[in-house]
Amino acid sequence: METVEYSPGRLVDLFGDPERQIVLVWHGMQTDARSSLRPLAERVAGHGLAVVVPDWDSGADDKGRGDLLESVYFAQQRGARADGLVVVGWSMGGVAAAGLAVAARRLDIRLRHTVCLAGAFMAPDPISGRELKTDVLADGPQCPFTLLHGVADDVVPISVSRAFATDLQENGWSVEVVELDADHASIAGATYDQAAGRYSAADDSATLAVAVDVAARIAAAAG
Repeated sequence: METVEYSPGRLVDLFGDPERQIVLVWHGMQTDARSSLRPLAERVAGHGLAVVVPDWDSGADDKGRGDLLESVYFAQQRGARADGLVVVGWSMGGVAAAGLAVAARRLDIRLRHTVCLAGAFMAPDPISGRELKTDVLADGPQCPFTLLHGVADDVVPISVSRAFATDLQENGWSVEVVELDADHASIAGATYDQAAGRYSAADDSATLAVAVDVAARIAAAAG
């Protein structure tokens, strides 16, 4: 792993060979939480992919839009293939990833696949600042979606991903929904520290087994 700045004062962890298909992975609402995704990122990179995991700040005045887009431009400059980036987002990062897919044509960004882990689709999209469903209806289909959600998730109900998949399908988007034996943290290879009120990288065998499964599904989406 290498850590560099993707824009002034903003850090990103890099895994794998940058000459391979690039997978950009966004953490959730917790500010600057890239380290919580390290177990998952390592396992995705183990499939021969280049993984880019930036910090971003959902508490910023723009709700993180600037950080998110700067990380996209950074990932593209790392050597993204002509058929585009694979973008993976967890929780609030998931709705941001979906928002990026919806806005990709307007932003002149090419995406190969969008993977959302327990996407918080009931929240405003940080890319547009609006409810995502309106944009889905307006822009029309682009890249395929894979929605992964844990059946034991008590933070973002699995019904949220089911409903968003229906919206996508009704508007012509290609989408696969996969329901896993996971909760809100483990689907991203993370654990929640109740005392600290923060997510961090998991090290227990059960969660790491989920990370292995999710990483394989991301690699399959990357083609």
